[in-house]
Amino acid sequence: MDVALIPPILVSSGFLPTGSFLESLIHICNEICSMEKLPFLQVRNISTMIRRIKLLSSLFEEIQETNGPLPPSSILCLTELFSVIRRIKFLIQECKDCSFLWGLMQMELVSDQFYVLVKELRRALDILPVSLLNITADIREQIELLHRQAKRAELFIDLKELKRREELLVLMGSNNERNKKNKGFLDLGKVKDIFSSIGLRSSRDYEEEISKLEAEAQKQAGSGGLIVVCNINNLISLVSYCKSMVFVYDDFKTTNKEDFKLLGSTPSNRYYDHSSSSQSIIANIPDEFRCPISLDLMRDPVIVASGHTYDRNSIAQWINSGHQTCPKSGQKLIHMALIPNYALKSLLHQWCEENNVPEVGSSPSSSSDLERSRSKRDSYENAVDHISVVKAAVDAVKLTAEFLVGKLATGSPDIQRQAAYELRLLAKTGMDNRRIIAEAGAIPFLVTLLRSHDPRIQENAVTALLNLSIFNNNKILIMAAGAIDNIIDVLESGNTMEARENAAAAIFSLSIIDDCKVTIGKRPRAIPALVGLLKEGTPAGKKDAAIALFNLAVCNANKVSLVVAGAVPLLIDLLMDDKAGITDDALAVLAQLLGCSEGLEEIGKSRVLVPILIDLLRFGSPKGKENSITLLLGLCKDGGEEVARRLLMNPRSIPSLQSLVADGSLKARRKADALLRLLNRCCFQSQNQ
Repeated sequence: MDVALIPPILVSSGFLPTGSFLESLIHICNEICSMEKLPFLQVRNISTMIRRIKLLSSLFEEIQETNGPLPPSSILCLTELFSVIRRIKFLIQECKDCSFLWGLMQMELVSDQFYVLVKELRRALDILPVSLLNITADIREQIELLHRQAKRAELFIDLKELKRREELLVLMGSNNERNKKNKGFLDLGKVKDIFSSIGLRSSRDYEEEISKLEAEAQKQAGSGGLIVVCNINNLISLVSYCKSMVFVYDDFKTTNKEDFKLLGSTPSNRYYDHSSSSQSIIANIPDEFRCPISLDLMRDPVIVASGHTYDRNSIAQWINSGHQTCPKSGQKLIHMALIPNYALKSLLHQWCEENNVPEVGSSPSSSSDLERSRSKRDSYENAVDHISVVKAAVDAVKLTAEFLVGKLATGSPDIQRQAAYELRLLAKTGMDNRRIIAEAGAIPFLVTLLRSHDPRIQENAVTALLNLSIFNNNKILIMAAGAIDNIIDVLESGNTMEARENAAAAIFSLSIIDDCKVTIGKRPRAIPALVGLLKEGTPAGKKDAAIALFNLAVCNANKVSLVVAGAVPLLIDLLMDDKAGITDDALAVLAQLLGCSEGLEEIGKSRVLVPILIDLLRFGSPKGKENSITLLLGLCKDGGEEVARRLLMNPRSIPSLQSLVADGSLKARRKADALLRLLNRCCFQSQNQ
């Protein structure tokens, strides 16, 4: 409803003749003043604004009647007035056309837009040369009065509408509680009063309101955020429920009043009877609760890819018989997933409970059976209270995940971008969240979005997969979805550096599983792409690449690939790069590469590595010292006298080794002791030669 963002139409004497310009001004004023069926909201703001426009229309008609030349200074003012009046028209029209309930929820924002337009009207009148215009004294006084009133105008928020909004929020809260607990009731009299006060008085009004809310939800899905969409969906649920209860029940009560007298029973007793009276209730099922295929009361409503809802059994039979289209719209289904419609299921449950219509699996033969059932339920209700909060949270995550997956499947790029972002955040915390998102079918859609040309969609998709992969079962699902090639593409040439870095982190996470190490290593582009990020990435990206390479290097088959990709000289350079801050990670990868002859040979070629390792024996971290001594010991065993001689020539090497033997970790002490013995042997042999 952000009418203030509509760009103004530029009108000046250079573009439009003065006569045509005045005709346009008069025409748009008349359009506003002749608007019919004004909304029940923003009544004072709209009526006051229309009164101002009528005064301006009198001015424009007077100027047109004089048919004289306009002062050049008035053209700019009239141009500004045309722009403001045009935006006023759009704002009033939007108030008429939009959802009344959503307008009530947004009342402060809409009131502020009227206030902004009044201030802009005042600024335009500031530069109107009234004294130079050939107009009557009455019109001049009216315009001057309008100018003074516009200067004094303040933001107006109707207190009655504010009270209605507060009452509506209470109803929405009650509706939420009822949906969560499947019990409770709404004060239908209160609902009717509030809805009637904003213009919802007939069944058709309710239907139009639902359509407007659905359109608003679709519009907000790309930019409004999940909370806004959920609030609108809550309103849709509330209106749908109230429509079915207010109008259907009223009709039912009227048409069956005589039946109640004949049966000599109250409505509540009558509902338990499975006779013709029960069939009468079934005949009064609201259309929203009927399956479009079977036309029967839905028991397990599910949403298909087209967005329509069906009973699970009916749509499953339709799909199993070979159909690939939506029965209602004829639209081809891009996937066959059946997403539970929990909001509708909750409404169904409540409707059945309030009208005593038996649900599937429940056929009480008598009121005593029902009482025993209720007694049994009450007996253990307290025992399960402690898990109700957890279950509610899990159900909320499940509903959210299924909603977002539906948006990934059928939404526009803007909606897909937001849905992927919401899933990314949802998967960031909690193993249950990661499991639920995967069960909702998100992984295949996220894998497909990795090929998106939209930088944000790609970044959100790869990060969501990274977060999901933390749950071990999801690693298998991600690999089975064929994600690895797409992840490597992002790693190699992603649209953003963050996407590339998170792709590297995803490879690290997936490669925790041994089979995945082999599968990833067999991809010829995987390891070179990680080495490329090790060279080009940010410090965080280099770290992600280094730990991914370490995981892959655990598999012997991948060691040679790292050496061939040029990882060794790059890792040695990173040992001296303070900004990168990945010394320990680089040392760990180098220590792994000692396990193959090609790696040992390549490491041995470096002339700067030994002095660096000696310094790290003194100043490195405990883990860094372990890997440094591992590398020195491996080089001495392979390089023999040359490496030993370089160690002996460095005055810091022996004290550093002795310090490590005394204070290092068990592994470091053992290797330092072995290296000292090896150096002692080499020294003894050189003395005997």
